[in-house]
Order: sequence, then structure tokens, then C-alpha cells
Amino acid sequence: TEKDVFELIEEFTTSEQKRKDSHELIAMMTKATGFEPKMWGPSIIGFGTYHYKYASGHEGDMPILGFSPRKAALSLYVYTGLPEHEFLLKDLGKFKMGKVCIYVNKLADIDLERLVYMMDYTVAYMNGK
Repeated sequence: TEKDVFELIEEFTTSEQKRKDSHELIAMMTKATGFEPKMWGPSIIGFGTYHYKYASGHEGDMPILGFSPRKAALSLYVYTGLPEHEFLLKDLGKFKMGKVCIYVNKLADIDLERLVYMMDYTVAYMNGK
């Protein structure tokens, strides 16, 4: 969408910590992808784009990396969800898993060096597809 990323952060976040973490994630994801943040729908901040197509024929476009500063937790879209990539989750810290997103309450709960490694790995993997 054309919504401003930084307006979303100011309007959508409910704490100063979540705003700070959101700005830190923007810097990290911009560096990892080389892309500026853009809104994907009403609440996902994405970086870059890739096209996917499933065996079923379903296809679409998604950001290479992304996050959403949701009320309950930060939703991080930095992981493929593939079984062969589970090693990336080792030693990450305190998080919960969705299908392909990682939920963290705050960035201080996870190892940021490990997160950067995960993002770099995911970007390289997606660029190779």
C-alpha cells in the first residue's frame, strides 16, 4: 500500500519500546536486503519482493523480509519455515513460532546477532530461488 511506514509505527504501536524496536528492525532489514521499507497491507512492513508459486498453482508476491509491530508481539517474517532451516532458530532466545513468522515481545528477548544471521541467510536463500 502507499501508507507511510513511519506513520504506521506511530499510530499502531502501543509502547515506546515497540516503537524503538520497530525502528531498529527497519535499520536491520534495510541493511540485510538493500531495500527500503514499504507497507504490505494494513500492518506488515516489508523489504524487497519475491514471487512464489505453489504446486497447486497458487502464486503471489511477498516481501523477502518483514515485520509487524502488533499489539501482542512483534511478528518477524525472517524465516522460511522449511525443516532444513530449523537450525537457524537455535540459540535465538525467547520467541514463539507461527507457520513462518516468529513472535517476540521485544528485541531484548532474542540474540540480535543470531537474528541478523537468520535474516542474511533467508535473503541469500530467497535470492537464490
